[in-house]
Amino acid sequence: MASAEPKTTSLASTKLRADARRNREKLVEVAAAAFAEKGVETSLEDIARQAGVGIGTLYRHFPSREHLVEVVYRRELEGLASAATELARLHSPDMALEEWMRRFVGYIATKRGMANSLRILMTSNSSLFSEGSGLIRGALESLLKTAGDEGYIRRDIETTDLMHALSSIYSIPESPEWRERAHRLIGLLMDGLRTRR
Repeated sequence: MASAEPKTTSLASTKLRADARRNREKLVEVAAAAFAEKGVETSLEDIARQAGVGIGTLYRHFPSREHLVEVVYRRELEGLASAATELARLHSPDMALEEWMRRFVGYIATKRGMANSLRILMTSNSSLFSEGSGLIRGALESLLKTAGDEGYIRRDIETTDLMHALSSIYSIPESPEWRERAHRLIGLLMDGLRTRR
């Protein structure tokens, strides 16, 4: 799961009382971890219990499983996109790019867990996916350009090239070691990208 927190989870959450907003944010956080680990069919009762609230509270915030999936997916997208700025501030350009790609693996884990529900959402809210694709592409493009301009990585790699390489991680067969394998592939990508400085 992407670890950076987005600035907001939705317009609705900004209108809530502080305690209700905390409950909503905790539900989204717990649901994201549960979807990444066990898939979208995870019991909503378990999510509510782990968040420390009753099932009624969950349904007040999220009237359906699909609504919860949509909010979790949006949170993961926003968190991954905003992580690019944070990482660029904290690390050298090549390390910021590598760490962002590692976070991308967490995003993929959550997305895989929600795959069936996301397919349903895609038919009813396609703008969510086009906006999300733009957010991720923009974040990666910024990191890639900075690292290339400053001589940390090759300059002949386009954002689309790297997006295709990262997207292939999604096709790694589900297994207990898939995340470890994904991180090894990130290492291979960075070995191919880095220049000798």
